[in-house]
Amino acid sequence: MPAFEVSRSIEIAAPPETVYDGVADLGTWTKWSPWLGIDPDAVVTVSENANSVGAIYRWKGDVVGEGELEHLKLDRPRQISDEIRFTKPFKSTSKVGFHFEATEVGTKVTWRMQGSLPWFLFWMRANMQTLIGMDYDRGLKMLREHLETGEVLSEIEVQGVQSVSPIDVYGVSDAAPLNHMGPAMERVFSTATEKLKQADVSLDAAMISVYHPCDLKQNEFRFTGGYAVSNDDGMAAGLTHCHLSAGNALCVRHIGSYENLGNAWSGAYQYARYKKLKVLRQDAYEIYRNDPATTPPRDRITDIFLPVK
Repeated sequence: MPAFEVSRSIEIAAPPETVYDGVADLGTWTKWSPWLGIDPDAVVTVSENANSVGAIYRWKGDVVGEGELEHLKLDRPRQISDEIRFTKPFKSTSKVGFHFEATEVGTKVTWRMQGSLPWFLFWMRANMQTLIGMDYDRGLKMLREHLETGEVLSEIEVQGVQSVSPIDVYGVSDAAPLNHMGPAMERVFSTATEKLKQADVSLDAAMISVYHPCDLKQNEFRFTGGYAVSNDDGMAAGLTHCHLSAGNALCVRHIGSYENLGNAWSGAYQYARYKKLKVLRQDAYEIYRNDPATTPPRDRITDIFLPVK
C-alpha cells in the first residue's frame, strides 16, 4: 500500500484550551469542515458526548462521499488522536491527529494525517498529499475564523454548467505558492490598476483573475490578475493579454471573504468529479461581482468558472 503523510499548521489568537475544545467537540465540525460546503444536502450525524473518547462523526453525501471519524485518545489541551474511515468513493483508513502548542499569539495547532491508498491508486500519492494539504489549510483557516470571530464567511452555490462568451483580460502575471496568493494578488491588482489609471482607462470593467494550468505537486500557481478592458486600452496600458475562449464552464459562486475562495475552487472540482464532467486543461478564472474596496467581506460575490467539455 502506498503510504502518505500530511501536516499543516496555523496560529490562532486563543488559548490552547479554547482551541482544543473547538476541535474536540465534533458537533462544531460542520462550521469549519473544508469538505461540506459543496454538498449542503450531505447528512452529518454526531454521537452523544461529542467531545469524548469513542465519539463518532459520520457523513454521507452525493458529492462528499461517505465515512466516519472517531476520537481514539484525548489529552486536553495538548493532543487529539483520531481515526478516519472512508467508505466512498473508496475504502481506506487513516490516522488523524491534532497537536496544540501555546505561543505568544495564542495557540499553534497542527493537523496531521497518516494513511495509505489502495494499491491501484499508487499513482495518486503525490497529488493526494497536495490536495489533502490544501484541504487542511482551508479547514484550519476556517477553524481560526470560527474561533476568533464566531462565524465563517464562506457560502457556496453551484450555478451549473453555463455557455460562456469569450473574454479578453488585460493585467499583470505572477506566480506564488498557495499560502502567498493573497499578497501576490494585492500586488498584481495594484500594479494593473495603476497602469490603467496612468493610461486614462476607465476602471468600470470587471475584475478577473485567470489561473493558468499548473502541476499541483509544484505548489506554485501561475495567474494573471486584471480587467476585462478593450484591446486598445489594455495595450496602451502595457498590460499582459489573456484570451478566455468561448465554450462551456462549470460556474460555482462564492459569497464571503476572499480568504475562503479556496472552498469554492475545491468544491468545483469535487462537483465536476461527482457529475463526471471532463475538466479541460485550459485557463480557469474567477470574476469579482462587486468592488472589494466598498463591499464588506461577508457580502463579496465571486463567480468561479471551470472550463469543461
